[in-house]
Amino acid sequence: MVTDPLRVLVTADPELPVPPRLYGGIERVIALLVEGLHARGHDVRLVAHVDSTAPVPTAPYPCAHHRGFAGIQNAAAIVGACRRWQPQVVHSFGRLASVLPAALAGIPVVMSYQRAITPRSVAWSRRVAGRRLSFTACSDRMLDSVRHLAAWRVVYNAVDTARFLPTVTVPEDAPLVFLGRIESIKGPHLAIQIAREAGRRLVIAGNVPAEAQDYFDREIAPHIDGRAVSYAGAVDDAAKGLLLSSARALLMPILWDEPFGIVMAEALACGTPVLGLSRGSVPEVVEDGVTGFSRGTTAELVETVAPAARLDRRACRRAAETRFSQAPMVDAYLAVYEEAIASTAGRRVPIAVDHAPSVGSGGAP
Repeated sequence: MVTDPLRVLVTADPELPVPPRLYGGIERVIALLVEGLHARGHDVRLVAHVDSTAPVPTAPYPCAHHRGFAGIQNAAAIVGACRRWQPQVVHSFGRLASVLPAALAGIPVVMSYQRAITPRSVAWSRRVAGRRLSFTACSDRMLDSVRHLAAWRVVYNAVDTARFLPTVTVPEDAPLVFLGRIESIKGPHLAIQIAREAGRRLVIAGNVPAEAQDYFDREIAPHIDGRAVSYAGAVDDAAKGLLLSSARALLMPILWDEPFGIVMAEALACGTPVLGLSRGSVPEVVEDGVTGFSRGTTAELVETVAPAARLDRRACRRAAETRFSQAPMVDAYLAVYEEAIASTAGRRVPIAVDHAPSVGSGGAP
């Protein structure tokens, strides 16, 4: 167990600030992590988008994307932060290539995957960096094609449960809710089908990506009548909490192997059961018959709508607190840091300090 304060450098992708202003599930997870580490007395630094407001010193990326030469410039920002601060461990939620220089210098690097994992990059980086590189994934399902390539730790994502007020009961006519990006792989058209066949009202909320506008116009918009199907548009955190806490259940009819659907943890934090197709992380997040139901077909999901009303919403909230809140996530990552540091003890070659000004909140790297 980690007892002494650690110096941890956390890196995010450059596109969105930490925490994000609206959408950005990964950035919310990173914000919770650095806040939790900081609250426990660890010395945490962050390399992220220039508009990040996490309560730790932050070195901004020079570019808000990784395309072309920008990727090299952003990688240099991470190297610069390592030179100035000499962290004991680097924890990356961004690109593996950007943190390999730190691993090659002997700094333990933890690479956390929140998206699909490329086996070739894992195999190659392991050959190059060896034990200086550790891997985590946000669900066990993600590891199907890479489990044999490295020793993996699964660390589930978290939500700020204090920001969600759970409801113990909802009215008999409480609607079903779909919350997420309005695109075909998320299954909002299936949510409409499930609600219609179950005889329940449906509220759809979420943004429509530009590339999915035709899908929305063709598959979703014709069903929106303000009664059986309502569309709330994109919602902020406050509206999201009210919507989820007033729902009979959250529908998660995904058509892809989603690594981790943060909205499921948010629903549970509101005391709301999750009804989802058995894809991606859904069977891991949903305790079948306790916090919701995971089924193979939409027809089977329709059959779970009625019994969902009999589930104990307090059990949903407990699951969020014990499995998907800040404390267990921080505990898990601290254990990963401890293992990573121990495995590279005595192998580090410090990156030369360049005597530039120290990294400050929002300061240049």
